[in-house]
Amino acid sequence: MEEAKWYIAHTFSGYENKVASDLKIKVENRNLTDLIQDVRIPTETVVEVKEDGTKKEIVRKLFPSYIYIKMVMTDETWYVVRNTRGCAGFVGPEGRPVPLTEDEVKRALGTEVVNIEVAYEVGDVVNVIDGPLEGFSGTVEEIDAANNSVQVIVSMFGRDTAVDFELDQLEKVED
Repeated sequence: MEEAKWYIAHTFSGYENKVASDLKIKVENRNLTDLIQDVRIPTETVVEVKEDGTKKEIVRKLFPSYIYIKMVMTDETWYVVRNTRGCAGFVGPEGRPVPLTEDEVKRALGTEVVNIEVAYEVGDVVNVIDGPLEGFSGTVEEIDAANNSVQVIVSMFGRDTAVDFELDQLEKVED
């Protein structure tokens, strides 16, 4: 038997979850679990820090209108996927499915990404709301969201000093 490979199917906008769940039901009902092995929607978790300092986790789709399917490509599996309500077809030249490389699969499905969005940006005045410098104010010099850090110029002992904070230790000062 041929080895299962990852393919991408294009869905109508907003139908990713519906297509994925309908496809999983079809696979179970038709006893195709050995041919269609996995259906995923690549997502990332984003932590938004509101202006009042509260955090909210949101799960976002990395590739809206696309689902990833690990399957053995046969006429039957192609037909099942292609004829699932909300599925527009496979990604590939002229609608012919092209399997993903291992690298592409690892990039899309390999690691969960957590991003933090904050209500301040470079140049904004912020208050320190947590840590040993709580109560101090400063100006945002640099934001490194990937490493969860912010460099802020804080005036201490009559001198401007660059201090690194975590993203959620600061809040924007309202004008």
